[in-house]
Amino acid sequence: MTPSSGTSGDLLSTIRVTGLHVRHRRTVALDTVDLALGRGVHGLLGPNGAGKTSLIRVLSTVARPSAGRVEILGEDVGDPRRCGPVRARLGYLPQEFGYYPGFTVSEFVAYVAWLKELPAADTPAAVARAVARVGLADRADAKVRTLSGGMIRRVGIAQAIVNDPDVLLLDEPTAGLDPEQRVEFRALLRELGATATVIVSTHLVEDVAAACTEVTLLDAGRVAYRGTPASLSALGERTGPDGMGDNPIERGYSAALRAHRTGAEALR
Repeated sequence: MTPSSGTSGDLLSTIRVTGLHVRHRRTVALDTVDLALGRGVHGLLGPNGAGKTSLIRVLSTVARPSAGRVEILGEDVGDPRRCGPVRARLGYLPQEFGYYPGFTVSEFVAYVAWLKELPAADTPAAVARAVARVGLADRADAKVRTLSGGMIRRVGIAQAIVNDPDVLLLDEPTAGLDPEQRVEFRALLRELGATATVIVSTHLVEDVAAACTEVTLLDAGRVAYRGTPASLSALGERTGPDGMGDNPIERGYSAALRAHRTGAEALR
C-alpha cells in the first residue's frame, strides 16, 4: 500500500524512526510511525491534524516521543544527553517562527549561529552566505521588524541553514512567499538536498512535485503513502480527470488518502 522509492531503509539513512508514538493529552498525534530517510528532499504531506508538525517537532528534538525510537545522525535523540551534538548539525524552521524584532537580519542569523556553536571566526561568512541564499543580501542590515511577512519567513530559512546542516527540517516554509519567491525556494531546496537530508512539511502539493525526491503522506497519525512524486502523479493519472484535484499529483494525493481511509488494496 505504500510504494517505496528504494532509498528508504538503506544503510545511508540519516534519520530512522521506529514505532514512533506521540500523544498530546487524550489525542494521539502519531501512531506507530516507521520511517528511514537519507540524503535528498523529502516532502511531508497530509491534511490538518495528520501529525506533520508533531513529527517535525520530534525530529527537531523540541518534543520527545511518547514511545518508539528516533535516531538522527546515529544518535538516539530520545536520550536528552545525546541531543546536543545532533542539534548543532540540525536546521529547523518551525511553523510559528519566533524572532527578535529589534535585531537586524544579520544580527539575528548570527545569534542563531552562536546558539549552534559555530566558530566565531567562521560566523560572519556563514551569516552572509545564508542571508544571500534566501535573497536578502540587500536587506542584511534592516531591522527584522521592518520586513514583510514573506521576508521574515526568508529570515527564518536563513537561520535554519546558517550552519550548513546535515538535517534540515522546514515546517510550512513557503507560507507568505509570493510565486516568484517560491520558485527560487524550490531551487534552493534542490541544492540543499544534494548534501543533506531535508524534510519539508507543506500543504502545497505542487512544491513537493517540483522540489522533492520522495514524499511521505500522513493521515490521522499514520503513514498513508510513501513513494516518489512521480509515483504519486502516476496514481493520479490512473485515477483520471474525475478524481479530486486539478492535476495528477493532487489527484494522486486524494486517491492515496481515500485508499488509506477505506483500507483499499495497494496503490500500484
